Amino acid sequence: MIPLYRSYGLTAALVLPLLLSGGVLRAENRHYVVNREPLAQSAFVPLPLGSVKPRGWLRDQLVIQAHGLTGHLDEFWPSLAKSEWRGIEGGEAWERGPYYLDGLLPLAYVLDDPRLKDKVRPWMEWMLSSGQPNGWFGPAKNKDRWPLAVAMKVLTQYYEATGDERALSILKNYFRYLLDNPPDWPDKDWRGVRAGENVVSAFWLYNRTGDRNIIKVADSIRKNSFRWVDYFLNFPFPAEVLEKGYKPAHPSHVVNISMAIKYPGLCYMQCHEDPHKEAVYKAFENLDKHHGQVAGRFAGDEHLSGRKPTQGTELCGVVEYMFSLENLIGMFGDPAFSDRLEMLAYNALPGTCTPDFWAHQYDQQANQVLCTVAKRNWRTNGPQSNIYGLEPNYGCCTANMHQGWPKLVAHLWMATHDQGLAAVAYGPSEVKAKVADGAEVTIIEETDYPFAGTLRFLVFARKPAKFPLHLRIPTWAEGATVKIGGQTQDCAAGTYVKLDREWKSGDVIELILPMRLRVETRWNDAAAIYRGPLVFSLKIGERFEKIKSYHETLPVADWEVFPTTPWNYGLILDRENPEKSLAVEQRKVGKVPFANDAPPVVLRAKGRQIPEWTLVDNSAGDTPKSPAVSNEPTVDLELIPYGNTRLRITEFPVIAAR
Repeated sequence: MIPLYRSYGLTAALVLPLLLSGGVLRAENRHYVVNREPLAQSAFVPLPLGSVKPRGWLRDQLVIQAHGLTGHLDEFWPSLAKSEWRGIEGGEAWERGPYYLDGLLPLAYVLDDPRLKDKVRPWMEWMLSSGQPNGWFGPAKNKDRWPLAVAMKVLTQYYEATGDERALSILKNYFRYLLDNPPDWPDKDWRGVRAGENVVSAFWLYNRTGDRNIIKVADSIRKNSFRWVDYFLNFPFPAEVLEKGYKPAHPSHVVNISMAIKYPGLCYMQCHEDPHKEAVYKAFENLDKHHGQVAGRFAGDEHLSGRKPTQGTELCGVVEYMFSLENLIGMFGDPAFSDRLEMLAYNALPGTCTPDFWAHQYDQQANQVLCTVAKRNWRTNGPQSNIYGLEPNYGCCTANMHQGWPKLVAHLWMATHDQGLAAVAYGPSEVKAKVADGAEVTIIEETDYPFAGTLRFLVFARKPAKFPLHLRIPTWAEGATVKIGGQTQDCAAGTYVKLDREWKSGDVIELILPMRLRVETRWNDAAAIYRGPLVFSLKIGERFEKIKSYHETLPVADWEVFPTTPWNYGLILDRENPEKSLAVEQRKVGKVPFANDAPPVVLRAKGRQIPEWTLVDNSAGDTPKSPAVSNEPTVDLELIPYGNTRLRITEFPVIAAR
């Protein structure tokens, strides 16, 4: 895994506009809302919701989500069907309604789906009418600030998509409430450790209103809530602490940490102090070192749990980590943040859901060979945590998982301060945006990425327009090239290539990102295989057994998953030259991109079984130390993308040479 704590610099063209402040005119984007002083200027400017839409396989994936749990959950799940956030007295009044809307709403607008918009409307109408004279809003029986922090993120997206001024009024009135009332951000409660979520909306609102009182509120939150900057600079949960044992609490909770990793960045934008930015990078360094898992995540089967590939990561932690990265990309523009975002989105997110998006896990494992109701070596979670179902272990992920795919789409493209556009993450998409002197352009991105490394960008404009287009070159893409107008240019990995020219309709850019196989050394010297942003897992036969159904007509059920083929293989692998050991087979991406029986790319490998590697506590036992000895016959193995698996081995022992 590419370490994020090695910061990759921006191109000079992107950095220079950010240096000018403190009395010197700042170069800023003129078409979209940017940071007002005293906030530091961000590297990129997120585009309004709806500016970017999915195409190709990515649209297919979001349509699957719309037809699955996201598009139907509020019809039958009691936490939503009887939610006080939609005006039903006696229903759930805390976080689940806002969590659900935080994914349903962006999905409705990036797909431009009338049915989903109709679903969103009654929720929003009730929320917009719920404001009280003192500025509080939401269900009357809720007295906790935490769910309002999530609801504010919903309101900001709704305003961007619709321009409904009532959303601004609710937000302004609530920040007046926070200004008029004493700080209430105790470290022992969710609202205290997650208080930075309020600051995301505070900056958004301040940049649109210029009301300095909002900055006062943000400053008060920073000073009176959990000190995440100090936490990440002096990380309290290294491996040796895990070995001795610790009492789980808010600072060790995976979702709190996934949210909080962006908070030092928010502090930096307001205070301009280098230790705040340093804390962001130290967070990635320490989490990777002590709890890092394949595909960019860190272990937290509710609470931090180390580097063994059988430790889990909560689904809420994945989608909140993605949202934090989307914010950090906007703030700092580091290409390594985008690399991490893609790894999470294209591996960890689909790998913990069924391909039809009707069931999900609470915890996923890198080496996951049995999904059953049984006790496992989780730090905290219960025996249902790794089954696929409606509400395994606890319902927070059932409400919160929906934001992952649509927010990824919304953040694939961002505006730049030189009146151009930046492709900060890749996937088949279409962006409509203002550039240059206000000209509107459309750029269509045609690609099977991340399954293949060829990307074509088609430019459409009413008249020629001169503006820069910044294309991210991933840190793994050595030898990347960009071709335009018959000319080919080499691109340095871990940077942005700047294409500054007059563009006209019909212009085509071709970006080639070589996807050479990479081997990462993991726990017990195991090997993980990467190609581009994808990590590959052993394809294991999967037998689903239904535990319980939840609906007469909708396919909502809990499932256990059992292996039908052996899983305890070591790879015969040349670590330094993996192409000598593995053959790549490229296939067409199907209508269900993450189906187990139709992976878009396959690696052909050879390996041997390791008979002494067996189940321990209902999970794969500790990965045998590499190089591992096996006298079993050599067999052909098939490795497929992690996201196409429900059962998998992803950290492989490497077989010793005979």
